[in-house]
Amino acid sequence: MAVTALTMAHLRNLFGVVMLSGVFSLQAAALYVALDAVDVAFTEAAVGAGISTLLMLSALAITSSMEKSRKGVSKGPLALAVLTGVLLIYATFDMPVYGDPNAPIHQHVALHYIKNSGQEIGIPNIVTSVLASYRGYDTLGEVTVIFTAAAGVLAVIGRNRRSRGKDKKNGEKSMKFKSVLRVTSKLLIPPILLFALYVQFHGDYGPGGGFQAGVIFASAMILYALIFGVGNARQAIPAWVTRSGIALGVLLYAGVGIASMLMGGSFLNYSVLASEPTLGQLIGINLIELGVGVTVASAMVTIYYNFAAKAPEEWTPEEEEESEGDL
Repeated sequence: MAVTALTMAHLRNLFGVVMLSGVFSLQAAALYVALDAVDVAFTEAAVGAGISTLLMLSALAITSSMEKSRKGVSKGPLALAVLTGVLLIYATFDMPVYGDPNAPIHQHVALHYIKNSGQEIGIPNIVTSVLASYRGYDTLGEVTVIFTAAAGVLAVIGRNRRSRGKDKKNGEKSMKFKSVLRVTSKLLIPPILLFALYVQFHGDYGPGGGFQAGVIFASAMILYALIFGVGNARQAIPAWVTRSGIALGVLLYAGVGIASMLMGGSFLNYSVLASEPTLGQLIGINLIELGVGVTVASAMVTIYYNFAAKAPEEWTPEEEEESEGDL
């Protein structure tokens, strides 16, 4: 990971930097798997190596593929980065040894989660129990942050107000004339969407959940837009649907909490949603995870739609020749 990071710092080809950033994320995901943090590894692979790479590639379409050369080294930022690194390393000296059973983190609520989540929540995946039930307030805050971040991005880059004709015209700037990419994407996109559904509704039994499922679904849609054009992607999922989904997911999550209160429980206490407390927990967790997935997928696709709207509308002969050479 250190070698990859140093290589990224020295590269001036931004396409290479984007590709190496995806490699770095995969290496981090492998490290998390080695540390038995499979859910975190899943998220890192989906976000870092998946959706982030696609969004950065779309950003390159409206910028340049080469970083502007600079003379010398900026000493101020370099000194700040070195100082921050030294402070972070110094802070690790007070941390307990990895795997120490007497570490404070193992003497607090973790023991309760491990011993009692099966009886209280009723699902095998303790990570999902913690994130979706015990820490339901936290996760609602995280979904609200995603909603706010998407709104902020749209405020900065602006909404796409192109007409249908321009959308169709922009859809022509795609890679759909590349037969290999077109056929390969048609083979890959359906399994990706099916896998997203599996991750969405299997997070209570294994690694996954709404966040990872939303990112995977958005990756499939963005891949479709890259190959076949944004205009065609908008026909499959219109922009108003994705913009509405950003808010609907948060409302669904909060609505489950309000429903819990109306049925006599506390906010986000899903046990009252059914006659059997564990069944109520299962229903509530699946509903709020669906809200998370809808918000995440809608936010990512909406951001891409608006990035793509900033790209040039037509291929020029020079761009066509350059595209042929790159592929």
